[in-house]
Amino acid sequence: MRPVIPYRRVLLKLSGETLMGTQSFGIDQSACLQVADYLQRFHQAGIEVGVVIGGGNIFRGIDLRSTGMPRTPADHMGMLATLLNGTAIQQALVAQDVPVCVMSALECPKVAESYNWIKAQQYLKEGMIVIFVGGTGNPYFTTDTAAALRASEIGADVLLKATKVEGIYDKDPLKHGDAVKYEILSYSQVLAEKLQVMDATAIALCRSSQIPIFVFNMQRLIEEPLEDVLTQVQKGTWVSGQ
Repeated sequence: MRPVIPYRRVLLKLSGETLMGTQSFGIDQSACLQVADYLQRFHQAGIEVGVVIGGGNIFRGIDLRSTGMPRTPADHMGMLATLLNGTAIQQALVAQDVPVCVMSALECPKVAESYNWIKAQQYLKEGMIVIFVGGTGNPYFTTDTAAALRASEIGADVLLKATKVEGIYDKDPLKHGDAVKYEILSYSQVLAEKLQVMDATAIALCRSSQIPIFVFNMQRLIEEPLEDVLTQVQKGTWVSGQ
C-alpha cells in the first residue's frame, strides 16, 4: 500500500540552477521538461502546488554588486531572471497539457499575470499550478524569502525546498566530507547556528506563520514516487517548532 500524502497545498522552492541541466549557464529544455514531469505528478496526485523559482542560472545580483553596481538595480535584474525561468517552466507544462499560470511580483503584463492574492488562491483551488516569479517585487529580498512569503499567503501546509544535497548540514557537504546532516531542526536552531539553507528572513517568516520546511535532494523528485518523497522525511531535514 502506498503511503498517504499528508498535504493538500504545498509551496515548492526551486533554484534556478535546476534548469541548467548539464550546461554551466542558462536554460536547458530537457531540464525544463524534467521539472514539468514532476510538477505534473503533484497535479495528478491532487496536490495544489505553488512554485517559486530562483534566477541564479541566468543572473545573480550579488555578482554585479561586487563590481560596484547599486543593490537595487542588481536585484531588479535578478528578479527579471526569475521571469525567464518561470516562463520556461510554464511552456514545458503547457506542452504536457497541465494547467499553469505565471504570476509576477514585477509588472510585466505582456509576459505574466501580475500577482494577485485572491486570483492565486482561486487558481490553486481550480487545480492550476501557479508559478510565482519576480521575487517579492522588492530589492534586498531573496527568492527564499519570496517562497516563505508566498507559502504564508497561500496557506501552504509545507514549504518544500529542493536542493543539490540530502538536507541541512552543519557545514557544506560538497566541500567537507565530515559534514553532519540534521534530520530535525527548530527554526530557532537554524537561526542560532546560522545554517545556510535559507536566509534568516525566510526562516523567521516561516516560524511566524508556522509553516514547516522540508529540505531534500531534488533528485528524489526524479527517481522516487512522489508519495515517498513527501512522507519519508528522514531522507531530508524537517524544520518546525520554535
